Amino acid sequence: MKRTNYISWDEYFMGVAKLSALRSKDPGTQVGCCIATADNRIASLGYNGLPRGCKDDEFPWNREGTPLETKYLYVVHSELNAILNFSGDDLTGCKIYVTLFPCNECAKAIIQSGIKEIVYGEDRYSDTDSVKASKKMLDASGVIHRKYESSNKKLTIEI
Repeated sequence: MKRTNYISWDEYFMGVAKLSALRSKDPGTQVGCCIATADNRIASLGYNGLPRGCKDDEFPWNREGTPLETKYLYVVHSELNAILNFSGDDLTGCKIYVTLFPCNECAKAIIQSGIKEIVYGEDRYSDTDSVKASKKMLDASGVIHRKYESSNKKLTIEI
């Protein structure tokens, strides 16, 4: 009997990244990621949020204002959270699935951790210096980055 109702590994891991993004308290941009090993096991998960011990309602989530009045100095990006949350020995050779293309700071962490491939959902900040620098470093270090190719499958999960 041929199975037709399964999803691919890319669909599975990107789906987990999208589900992880829903944990983010950021009202403007919810980003999630999933790190998968070479043998298709989940190594770690992350979403953009505040560091442990920092209460979501005590820090700003604004996009505009003075630096201390915006979220940018406080939020840990999903990729860095996943790398920091990893409890194993080594991420060398893993893939990271992320809903938004990584910034330059996350690219540095991805490269340093040994992750070999990035599969991303959106690249809406491609014209920013941060993402341009990210792509330059990723290319120079041999980290593959490719856009997730959606199958447009609609899944309903009841929780």
